[in-house]
Parts: sequence; structure tokens; C-alpha cells
Amino acid sequence: MHFKPETIANLNIKEFCFLKKQIKGVVEASQFKWTFTWSFNKGKLLVNPPLGRALIEDALLRFLLKKDYELEAGNEYKFTISAKF
Repeated sequence: MHFKPETIANLNIKEFCFLKKQIKGVVEASQFKWTFTWSFNKGKLLVNPPLGRALIEDALLRFLLKKDYELEAGNEYKFTISAKF
């Protein structure tokens, strides 16, 4: 049996501002930690620091697009990435 590699990412929403149309938060996966700002009206996602950004950017954007109406500031969420970090 062949198992697919995966990593669990933990996401914490720090700010959800409808006026700015922005979500800010922190995402952690394995030994990596990033801050992000998603401007949902523009579909623009900024992830920092750049180290390891390519590992998380696509999976984070997919999660945000799928769950955006369910996300609330102060809450924590988890999602699975189909890669081992």
C-alpha cells in the first residue's frame, strides 16, 4: 500500500476586516511559520517570510477560497497539504 505524503497546516485568523476586505493571520506547517494577508476582493495573497513560501502559498489560497465565509478572527483552523515538509 502506498501512502501519499501530507502535512497538517495550522491556521490562526488574527484579523478579518470587511471594510478593508482583508484577512490577516498566521499559518504553521512542520517547522515553518508564515504571516499572510489575503485581500479577498482582489484575490491577492501575500505570504511572508519568503523562505518556504512556495510550499504553502497554493494550498493556503485554496483553503481561504473554500472557507472564506466560515472564517472568523480569533479562531484556529487546520487543513491538509499533499506534501511532506
